[in-house]
Amino acid sequence: METVQLTIDNKKVEVAKGTTILEAAKTIGVDIPTLCHMKLEDTNFENNPGGCRVCVVEVAGRRNLAPACKSECTPNMEVNTHSVRVVNARRTVMELILSDHPSDCLVCAKAGNCDLQDMAQTLGIRQIPFQGEKNEYKSDESPAIIREMEKCIMCRRCETACNKVQTVGVLSAINRGFESVVAPAFEMDLDHSNCTFCGQCVAVCPTGALTERDHSREVLDAIVDPTKTVIVNTAPAVRAALGEEFGMEAGTRVTGKMVSALRKIGFDYVFDTDFAADLTIMEEGTELLGRLSKHLAGDKDVKLPILTSCCPGWVNFFEYNFPDMLDVPSTAKSPQQMFGAIAKSYFAEKLGKKREDLVVVSVMPCLAKKYECSRDEFKTDGNPEVDLSISTRELAQMIKNYNINFNQLEDEDFDQPLGESTGASVIFGTTGGVIEAAVRTAYEVHTKKECPSVDFKELRGMEGIRSATIDFDGLPINIGIAHGLGNARKLLEDVRAGKSNFHAIEIMACPGGCIGGGGQPYHHGKVETLKARQKAIYSEDESKTLRKSHENPFVQKLYEEFLGEPCGHKSHELLHTHYYDKKNVDKK
Repeated sequence: METVQLTIDNKKVEVAKGTTILEAAKTIGVDIPTLCHMKLEDTNFENNPGGCRVCVVEVAGRRNLAPACKSECTPNMEVNTHSVRVVNARRTVMELILSDHPSDCLVCAKAGNCDLQDMAQTLGIRQIPFQGEKNEYKSDESPAIIREMEKCIMCRRCETACNKVQTVGVLSAINRGFESVVAPAFEMDLDHSNCTFCGQCVAVCPTGALTERDHSREVLDAIVDPTKTVIVNTAPAVRAALGEEFGMEAGTRVTGKMVSALRKIGFDYVFDTDFAADLTIMEEGTELLGRLSKHLAGDKDVKLPILTSCCPGWVNFFEYNFPDMLDVPSTAKSPQQMFGAIAKSYFAEKLGKKREDLVVVSVMPCLAKKYECSRDEFKTDGNPEVDLSISTRELAQMIKNYNINFNQLEDEDFDQPLGESTGASVIFGTTGGVIEAAVRTAYEVHTKKECPSVDFKELRGMEGIRSATIDFDGLPINIGIAHGLGNARKLLEDVRAGKSNFHAIEIMACPGGCIGGGGQPYHHGKVETLKARQKAIYSEDESKTLRKSHENPFVQKLYEEFLGEPCGHKSHELLHTHYYDKKNVDKK
């Protein structure tokens, strides 16, 4: 490997040819500030437009300052990263950016998590000497994401996430000069576009230009309403990341503290989405075995591979991009919607209450779940199965608002009956987890034998696209896994072209699966953070007494008392859905 030697801040450094000054400086612990540059380790994509110019450095013999993110190291180069000239240039750039930026930091949703705010603090900017015209853009409120483009600094991070990582292609730079902004084509609203609401644009935005639609106020209003019974359920990935908002290391499991905090906030019942994840496996697994049996019997009309349907971001993506394959995914609802359907039917009956008197709240790592709640097919006479969905970040803020000392809370258990779960449901929170949970049950139902091991490690990992063959006692089952919509597109195009030999495919919209969801604590693509969260998920699975969904006693009781059998008439009525051709439906 060819290398070059140079000096950065009087320190000798040797790096591979082609390395930028920014990357070289990191190898010797020199931090060069930047706003637009971002290395997404979890996907190996890099946002590097070189537009912010905050990373400029002084290179000996060069008349102008050089952007460190775009300038490659050359032999014997001498770089000064913090000269007076450099610091003054950075301050001027920041002052110009701030001169066209709203100063509503006290009420901004990104306050405390804003890279622009942090940069201004680092550079010691206390006043803005440049006064002039400010851009004004309309606010765009979709069911899941709010765009306030007056706060956009044209870093283009969201564009990279949307176009390169997710291949959705909704966001791009439009207009020119002072009027330039990142937006959907023709400046249409997000809910009129092909947006999947995965939230990866929100996850990388350095300012308050892109944030989730906050439902915490509505949740608190419901809690104090004496006519309402408020039920909360929590997704598996939330417990693996919530602690980060309270200074804990990534991957710290906080299940018991989370339950305790939710009770202190005032929810009437604290349940677990994992219960519904076990229920999902009963339905989805039965559907898989049903299709397989028809396939083995020679039915050429059976649709294989079956695709998992737990992730609303990927369902949106599928409906927009693959409307010719709507009969391929499982018809099973997501665990969030299954939970709501059961809470407002079975549990409402047990309480002797009307469904309208129950408010079901979900805590999700995902922003697409907010959109999913609003879909008409998940409503009965206008009443939704799940009324409100809040993100992991929103829950953390609610806990802080209540002045709850999260770190000192005692562990508490979920309420019953919708709080019981198995280890199979916990692993729904990471890529590969849904299909592994399905295999644990499908293997035993098909073979009538106990699994030799419940740990199907060949289905685990962080590679964007993976495949494995599981031996169902002589019947090889080919499985595909993809996380991140860009990877999903590759797998689905193979299915469309008839090149796939998979029997089942699991797809999750976000890198890493739900652990990397758009509503999780900001991790900026750091793969070690995702791996730590993933480890926590598997650790909780291993700690469970029951680790197969069909062993959940409360799920068994639900079928005995209420549903009948998996994929039966009542199950189909409550727990299954259908999909739409959104590509050819006029936007309202």
